[in-house]
This record gives sequence, C-alpha cells and structure tokens, in this order.
Amino acid sequence: MKPHRTDGVSLSFGVLFLLGVLWWAVSRVVNIHLPAVGWMVAAGLILFGVVGLLGALRSAGRRVPVTAPPAPAEPEKPEVPGDLPPEMHASIVRELLDDPAERFSREHPDADPAKRKD
Repeated sequence: MKPHRTDGVSLSFGVLFLLGVLWWAVSRVVNIHLPAVGWMVAAGLILFGVVGLLGALRSAGRRVPVTAPPAPAEPEKPEVPGDLPPEMHASIVRELLDDPAERFSREHPDADPAKRKD
C-alpha cells in the first residue's frame, strides 16, 4: 500500500470515536457518577463541529485552480477520393447492400441445394 499524508480531520474523527467506545466500555465495568455528562457531550459535539468546519475551510483554501485544456487544432479533413464517378459509387453501394445468398445463387445456379436432386 502506498503511504499517504496524515489527514487531520479523519484522525480526529477516529480518535473521538475510539474515546466514545472506551468511555462506553469503561462505564459498563465501572460505575462512575458524572453529574454533568450532558454538558460534556454537548461541548464535545460543538468542539467536534468546529474542528470539522475548520478542516473543511482549510482544505478549501488549498484548491488548485483548474485551467481549461488547450483548444484543439482544426480537425484534419478526411481524404475523400474524388475520382470515382457517381455510377461506380452507386454500383459499389448496390453490391454492398445486395444479399450474398441471392448473388451466389445467380452466379452458380447448379449449386442451389433446393433445385438439386440426389
């Protein structure tokens, strides 16, 4: 795996999650009476939001401006053979659109299996 730089926001989320899990695990084993737990949770959530907001604002300042790609040059015109007469072009198109089975049966009438008697 390729090493990468440490992401502070992800690290803080992970540490806070682990602290919450540890707090829950310890509270299952040891009974600690904390009267102002609600205020500590609220302060932690506010701090968590401020850290996330600062991380988002800090990463927004590092953006590299996107430059437009250079405009492509004039596209090259394809080489079109201009020496074909229209009749020959039409003949080529007809030949390409013609059904090969019909053409074969016209050129080889004795090879038609329907007419052949064994």
